Amino acid sequence: MAKNYYETLGVDKKASQDDIKKAFRKLAQKHHPDKGGDEAVFKEITEAYSTLSDEKKRREYDNYGQTFPGGGPQGGFNGGGFDFSGFGGQGGVEFDISDLFGDIFGGARGGSRIKRGRDISIDVEVSFKESVLGGKRSVLITKVSKCDVCAGSGAKPNTEMHTCKTCNGAGRIHETRNTPFGAISTQRGCPECEGSGKIPKEKCENCQGRGVLRKEEEININVPAGIDGGEMIRMPGLGEAVKGGTSGDLYVKIHVKPHATFRKEGLNLIMQMPLKLTDALLGTTVTVNTIDDKTLDVKVPPMASAEETLRIRGKGVKVDGGAGDLLIHVSATLPKKISGKAKKAIEDLKAEGL
Repeated sequence: MAKNYYETLGVDKKASQDDIKKAFRKLAQKHHPDKGGDEAVFKEITEAYSTLSDEKKRREYDNYGQTFPGGGPQGGFNGGGFDFSGFGGQGGVEFDISDLFGDIFGGARGGSRIKRGRDISIDVEVSFKESVLGGKRSVLITKVSKCDVCAGSGAKPNTEMHTCKTCNGAGRIHETRNTPFGAISTQRGCPECEGSGKIPKEKCENCQGRGVLRKEEEININVPAGIDGGEMIRMPGLGEAVKGGTSGDLYVKIHVKPHATFRKEGLNLIMQMPLKLTDALLGTTVTVNTIDDKTLDVKVPPMASAEETLRIRGKGVKVDGGAGDLLIHVSATLPKKISGKAKKAIEDLKAEGL
């Protein structure tokens, strides 16, 4: 069962960052193992806080019920040895707990985590036929993409590169912070070279050295056979780009138009077929147009009841080497008007006990 991080922290889904921080501080002070609390509960609240305190991770969690690679807790957490006496302002100490635990929750220590662009989502409407058989769609979207001129480096093509003086080419800078637990040494990406360790002598004129720019881009989407309305197609690396890092993902939410004849249940296709009373009683052969625009002659035996279902094997949705069936719901319809001759024939049938 998916975890509800808001319930874990005891806050509303619309809670502000301050409310989330206050709730975490209160729970962390209560449940920290060094304070005699339950370690399992402490891990749950720290996991919840690590997601909800980060706007990107929180947005992913709200939209998809989880966070994706590059976001969310990874590995374990060892809270032993920490003194939480500063929580809640006791002793006059105030600090940002997200700064203290940022490296642990981020899944990478020492600031070595690779930067990742923002995930984006779009809605695409497809026909019922496309949802059954699959297909290809092309859409134009506007997003932050790598600069085509400098390939995302931010440097003018063929320009000379110099070692960054801020980080001496390491791409990271070290910082020491004084906390209630003593001095903590951390490192983060260099803001000058954005983690590359190099500075171009001349910046790319197309993107002004940013390496990325907002532009319109054509995206080709493969719609898989058998997809249902509301399903998401994940397209890795087609989200927004970021200089010196990897691009986010594109999520395509599929909406399926209804069909005039067919509907889908799992891998089965279902259609309705009304028959004249005489065809229902005597049996008949009907021609059916299938979803792939072919014709199929279907023999309908004399019906024993007013409504019956015919199953045509293998004529449903085809996925992964398997196929569903075509289910034809056959029903006898009664005539609105009856001629004198027809009425006489029916009376004869009634006399025979039919």
